[in-house]
Amino acid sequence: MELRALLTCLLLSLYLRAGGAQDTDVVSVLNCCEGDVLFLLDSSGSVSSFDFSHMLSFLSDLTAPFSLGPDQVRMGLLQVGTEPHLEFGFGAYSSQQGLQAALQRTKQLGGDTNTEDALVIAKERVLRQGTPGGARQGLPRVLVWLTDGIEPGDVEGPMAELREDGVAVLVVSTGRGNYQILREVVSPPAEEHLYFVDIEDMNIITEDVRNAIIEIIRAERLQVRDVTTTTAELHWRPVLAGTGYYDIRFGPVRTEIGGPDGGPESNLEFFNKLNATFTTRPVETIVELQSPAQLTVSDSTINSVRVSWGPLLPESVENYTIEYSILPSGKVHVVTVGNRQNSTVLTNLQPATQYLVTVSAHYFMGKERAISAKMCTQDVLPPLADLELRTVGSDSVKLQWKGSADGLRGYWVTWEGEPTHSSSQRSTLYLPPHLVSTTLNHVPHNSRVCVSPVYRSARGEGLCCTASFSSANVPWIRRS
Repeated sequence: MELRALLTCLLLSLYLRAGGAQDTDVVSVLNCCEGDVLFLLDSSGSVSSFDFSHMLSFLSDLTAPFSLGPDQVRMGLLQVGTEPHLEFGFGAYSSQQGLQAALQRTKQLGGDTNTEDALVIAKERVLRQGTPGGARQGLPRVLVWLTDGIEPGDVEGPMAELREDGVAVLVVSTGRGNYQILREVVSPPAEEHLYFVDIEDMNIITEDVRNAIIEIIRAERLQVRDVTTTTAELHWRPVLAGTGYYDIRFGPVRTEIGGPDGGPESNLEFFNKLNATFTTRPVETIVELQSPAQLTVSDSTINSVRVSWGPLLPESVENYTIEYSILPSGKVHVVTVGNRQNSTVLTNLQPATQYLVTVSAHYFMGKERAISAKMCTQDVLPPLADLELRTVGSDSVKLQWKGSADGLRGYWVTWEGEPTHSSSQRSTLYLPPHLVSTTLNHVPHNSRVCVSPVYRSARGEGLCCTASFSSANVPWIRRS
């Protein structure tokens, strides 16, 4: 097995000099998230003014901890009424003071619950990435729908389009109706993105909804990139706005370093800590993947085939898997054998069927090599039944037999006279499958007459009679 060198970035710690002006709680929020969040607020006449004010208060509490700005979180508000109205877009506010003041100024629209048109605005203008006033490229997008659950409209299709475009959909409903519709429109898992709550108790779900949003737009504050066998590149979001520096500590996972359990003493105040674990790339051992290099198919029957491969490399290969399926798109069956086996018989196959078989070698070092081939099972070849021969005159015979087997392509009729010193007389005749009798003329005395069924892949077992001419026409019968 390959030797892996484990190297772990245990701590990316931030230290500030004592008396620094920053507050740790504020910084933890500053660095949590990066994304665009659009609130879709039911502002129609079905929502009472009392309920509407509670929804705005809920939004105010929900959004208060987030840090806003072009490199942080941006928020927008789209109201639903007869004519949906974009109260403010993503670029409107980059501070909590401005956002909270805008929420306090928001007035209810009234009218019908025209959610369908509001979703068109959301999809085409607000949440579309790369357009003026739209969402940012490469960052998470979230739609949070606040509704009373009454007459949501035909929203399944538009919501599905948003989800397919990468928008995460959350729903908060102050009513108990239309559960099935609301469950279908949220992003999975529904139990984390669908909330039903009484209007006066919205505060009890504030933290849960906020955490659900954070999980979607949480920024990767410490990233490990370009890992090689001996190096790794660290990237992190800026978190220091005042005096301070970054202290980076790293070592193998088995090494305990830093921190309160014996780290270096410092008179500097511990400010923030980021952790990441990563694995350096292994030193590649050059092992040529030589097996399997050949694949053969043999011993085909109507329901089994033998598959063989080589060469065997038990010192490098852990095991072999054989996958086979009916072409073009049948169910895949898998057989696993040991590293010292180079042949197996596949059974329970369907007659007269083409399969694709793939043999894969799984190496101890984690790599694979595979080879594929087509294989066919044999047709079911029923033998001929009840051949009857009757002589007609001095040199003619009439043949009759039973046919109509599935997959029959026709019949071969052969007759051959007794050999002489110089030669023998042999004749053949091919008949279509719908004929089950024929008359042969100029047949030599004591000729051997045979009839064989012909199938797609081969001839089936036939029957034979001897044509002996005498004064009495006596039938000769061979039965299967």
